Amino acid sequence: MILTYQYRLQPTPEQAVTLSHQGELLRRHWNYSLGERLDWLRRTRCQIDRCSLISEPIGEIPSKVDYYSQAAKLKDTKSLFPEYKDVYSDCQQQNLMRLDKAWKRWLIPDKNGKRGRDVLGGSFPPKARFGRPKFKKQGDICSITFPRVNSPKAGAHLIDGNLKLSKIGEIPVILHRSIPDGFEIKQATIVSKADGWYVSFSIEDNTVPLSLPIDEIKSALGIDVGLEKFLTTSDAEAIAVPQFYRKAQKVLARQQRKLARQEKGSNNYKAQVNKVARLHLHIARQRKDFHYLAAHYLCANYDLIGFEKLNIKGLARTRLAKSILDVAWRTFLNILQAVAVKCGKHTQEVDARGTSIECCNCGERVVKDLSVRVHDCPNCGISLDRDLNAMLKCDSFNPNREIGGRLASIG
Repeated sequence: MILTYQYRLQPTPEQAVTLSHQGELLRRHWNYSLGERLDWLRRTRCQIDRCSLISEPIGEIPSKVDYYSQAAKLKDTKSLFPEYKDVYSDCQQQNLMRLDKAWKRWLIPDKNGKRGRDVLGGSFPPKARFGRPKFKKQGDICSITFPRVNSPKAGAHLIDGNLKLSKIGEIPVILHRSIPDGFEIKQATIVSKADGWYVSFSIEDNTVPLSLPIDEIKSALGIDVGLEKFLTTSDAEAIAVPQFYRKAQKVLARQQRKLARQEKGSNNYKAQVNKVARLHLHIARQRKDFHYLAAHYLCANYDLIGFEKLNIKGLARTRLAKSILDVAWRTFLNILQAVAVKCGKHTQEVDARGTSIECCNCGERVVKDLSVRVHDCPNCGISLDRDLNAMLKCDSFNPNREIGGRLASIG
């Protein structure tokens, strides 16, 4: 089992400048390596049965460029550009690994035949996954990864609350929570955020958490995420939408107007950019904390949790995009599944088709517009909130449920 714990760092001003400089060097190396790959692709991408009327590559056809060929040139990079000697070698290799992963996601189809953009750009195909890797602007690479920690040849060592990094020195770490017993630190990633520097430790335990046996499941629940209520449960409970972004819009708009009045590139401009970034960071942290609280509450009270399988990416392209992105359904469902695994509980994805139309009591199809928030069944006479009806319909995966008795208790 792999977990990630994040702690705040307290670097000196000199160490902060060194970390920023190393991130800039990694950005330049990313751009050069990506350009090398794209140049190889242009020179080798020629159709066999025709020639282009615009241009054709000339000269010697270069050999294939991949991670191994680029990693072998790291020594040449340090000899040509001595400043790269200040960057730990493993960090440069991790930078190339990220590029290689993004490159393969773009070009190589997955098991379903899906792939990214058409080669060398163009519009997304209908079932695209990822686009072409992009050149990084200044400040885009804000993380440095040390793949080994506390080993003899590692570039990072955590000793008595201090993180000792190769080429940088010792940096105090605020260990606000201890690392669990039995877990080993496998990787450290130094991250720059709007309010300072952080380190994310990837910790691993070889033991696998045991899930609750299926025959011992005593309580099951269905949840329905929405915009009027964040989620509605099949036990007639509802959690209100927090609307963190909506509530911060006025303050954010005011700060962005101040930013628009500053001279771009000035010290005041950079300070105002940081203020806006801090606001966005605060909103994201509020939302994440809310998601974890809701996920832990559900997993603490139920053994099996079912939720609808939604096309959230498609819904986010509608007029309700801002509200949908504010509640962040996909992030919450991912957190819920991760918390359920750690707690030994079960989650189940349910097909969402028909859950808002079909009656949970008799199965009659009651077609209604989105503006109609009450489900009135003409067949069995039941009347309840449409979200609650959808949840009771999603709760059909529970073989021990008693809809009649539950509806009586709700009424």
